[in-house]
Amino acid sequence: MSVVPAEVLPGGVLALEETVPRPAVELGPRARLWPSLVAVYRAQLSRARVARIPLLFVATFQSVGIMIMMRGVVDSRGEAQSVVAGSSVVVVAYVALNLLAQYFGQLRASGGLDHYATLPVPPASVVLGAAAAYASFTVPGTLVTAVFGCVLFGLPLSNLWVLLAVIPLAGAALSGLGAACGLLASRPELATLLGQLGMSAALLLGVLPPDRMPGIIRLARDLLPSTYGVEAYARTFGAQPDWAVVLADLGVCAGVGVVSLAVATWAYRRAAVR
Repeated sequence: MSVVPAEVLPGGVLALEETVPRPAVELGPRARLWPSLVAVYRAQLSRARVARIPLLFVATFQSVGIMIMMRGVVDSRGEAQSVVAGSSVVVVAYVALNLLAQYFGQLRASGGLDHYATLPVPPASVVLGAAAAYASFTVPGTLVTAVFGCVLFGLPLSNLWVLLAVIPLAGAALSGLGAACGLLASRPELATLLGQLGMSAALLLGVLPPDRMPGIIRLARDLLPSTYGVEAYARTFGAQPDWAVVLADLGVCAGVGVVSLAVATWAYRRAAVR
């Protein structure tokens, strides 16, 4: 009689040990938010560098043309302040809201989100990196528009530095809305339409003096996040600006920016898993 070791039997100890699932191989640590954001920002900046000059020309020329047309309409210093501040922020709205909505709409339609989904980067870094890259293109155009408007309407240039806070804060709020529109739209054409409507709202409600608007239009203006960036910059033209109110307006822009970018991040996760 031959003796068979228990280890080779189907019900033996060795067979039982082989059925026990082994722990999966531990993957490398996930990339952190800030390095991932910087990497996405640099990639987006280099990708859009070719279109930078036409982009700056169109956004700046549009705002400068608006101020030239409004030069013969406004008849007070307060209205001139609203026109110059609104035209400056329109440059930000054109890029951050309109073009970013188109970009994410095309990215979703073409399957480009699958590329980002395979990368070990947080979803927030993709949204924030793209938004920051597009907002960066607005800085030269916004400054040129503001300087031209101040010279055209005879406004002081002493507080032009406030735009260094208005551009990123208003840009963050509008970029979040633009990215959310592009990611939630079912078709790229719808994303383009939403971006155009948002930019038109920022144009009409931000540039026109609020004193000439009906009450319901003023309410819509208060709901637009870029309005608070316009108000913050317009208040600095006075002889003695109320800096507490200016900071409050910038704080509203910052709060809306956090919320809108959070919504855009959620929309990115939702679109990436489909």
